[in-house]
Amino acid sequence: MVAALLGSAAPEAPAPQAVALDPVSLILHASGPVFVVVWLLVAASVLVWLIAALKLLQVRRLSEAERRFELVALRALEAEEMFALVDRHPDAPGARVVRELRRSAAQPRILGATARRAVVEEQKRLAALMPTLGSIGSASPFVGLFGTVYGIMDAFLRIGREKSASLPVVAPAIGEALIATAIGLFAAIPAVIFYNAIARRQEDLLAAVEASAEGWVALATATAAPSAPSVRPAGPAGPPPLPESAQRSDRPPPLPGG
Repeated sequence: MVAALLGSAAPEAPAPQAVALDPVSLILHASGPVFVVVWLLVAASVLVWLIAALKLLQVRRLSEAERRFELVALRALEAEEMFALVDRHPDAPGARVVRELRRSAAQPRILGATARRAVVEEQKRLAALMPTLGSIGSASPFVGLFGTVYGIMDAFLRIGREKSASLPVVAPAIGEALIATAIGLFAAIPAVIFYNAIARRQEDLLAAVEASAEGWVALATATAAPSAPSVRPAGPAGPPPLPESAQRSDRPPPLPGG
């Protein structure tokens, strides 16, 4: 009797709190691996937009600086005039190429190689952070897929543990899996779009610099090594001219009585 009374008086164990099926609640109450994957993808998505904004501003700033420099560089008739423009346009990629030409102006034979090396340096400067953008675009879907696979596995484990396949049992795990996939795509798609758009603008800028660099090299070479005056090559020495007495002796004698 006492045991029955005690058993009836014992408090019942609280039922597990159901998780709301909205995306925010599913993310906040996700299982360990899915939680890490989701927030890693959220950080990658924020990084994509940050890198894209920085690179677009960089390409725009360099393109405008290059356009201004080329407009004034076209008016230069001598290398010294072109070299003087470098200090007034320090941000232009073409100005940095001309600066390297100025340093090698005393060696006209290597001016072409110097310009190509300077263009490669500009290409490296423009390529900063682009590998990160490409890596996020290519790897984010697979990271989201990992979260999806783990979420589905968690759903099956819950079915075995609860001995039931009802919606309240499997819905949270399936929801986590789908959210991981969606966030992976949300990070990857803008990364691919931004990467292609920025790479195209960078290629256009570098093509303009390379085309102008050929003219700058020609101008610097012409100034560093001016054309020498033409000298007629000496041919084989001819016979010396005859003396005047010998030339007179060759004349026929005058006729008598003439």
